Amino acid sequence: MMGAIIGDIVGSRFEFDNHREKDFEMFTDDCQVTDDSIMTLSVAKAIIETEKIIKPVFDEYNYESDYYLLIEKMVVKYMQEIGRKFPYCGYGGMFSKWVFSDNPQPYNSFGNGAAMRISPVGFAAGTENEVCKLSEAVTGVTHDHREGLKGAEATAVAIYMARKGFTKSEIRDKMIHDYYSLDFTLDEIRDSYRFNEACQETVPQAVEAFLEATSFEDAIRNAISIGGDSDTLAAITGSIADAHYGVTEELKEKALSYLNDELLTIYKDWEGFIDKR
Repeated sequence: MMGAIIGDIVGSRFEFDNHREKDFEMFTDDCQVTDDSIMTLSVAKAIIETEKIIKPVFDEYNYESDYYLLIEKMVVKYMQEIGRKFPYCGYGGMFSKWVFSDNPQPYNSFGNGAAMRISPVGFAAGTENEVCKLSEAVTGVTHDHREGLKGAEATAVAIYMARKGFTKSEIRDKMIHDYYSLDFTLDEIRDSYRFNEACQETVPQAVEAFLEATSFEDAIRNAISIGGDSDTLAAITGSIADAHYGVTEELKEKALSYLNDELLTIYKDWEGFIDKR
């Protein structure tokens, strides 16, 4: 999850001022936490609080089980509760209405927000089947369009595979077989790729940025270098790269300095939660 936060913060200053090069300073005074990190931490909080009440037994729960029903409620609760404290952090129009709604309902979205917040699922789930079921439960409260659900699931599965030690070749094959064609390289799209908030036009590019990388930091630089929705693209790339490479303490501590006390507490709680796993 730290990878998503780093990608978000580093990419925040390039979202509307794309930098199509890999040579740039990672953290500056112009960087900030956006909705990508805030919603990622909200999902993490929902998982933590759910499992204080119900412990999942992987592969033994049906989708309709109490665990998944509670996850859905907790995701709504914490995305609204935490999200309302950050009204100007970069929400899209429909999601902003959802955050402040008294009766929040899914709105058939395929926006890339589904994928930028999903990384806690990829790190928490115990099996690939669990990844898919948990991803659907977390995502469907807002992004219930087929492409929104697919983008989140593809990201979560890539994270799961990376942390389980699958090779990049195996991850690429899985993405191509089940999700996206990946029939391009970053060099081929760098000059033509433009800002796009759809999962289907962000997740494949983020996955490719990870697959072409030589390190965690190189993955973030890859994501920034193609432009587009830089903070979200880098957050998705960073979440997968974190699972594969890990994150240095230097980068981690720098990123955490951008979080306020509430967000920092959630992150530390998440670290403890994952350590116990």
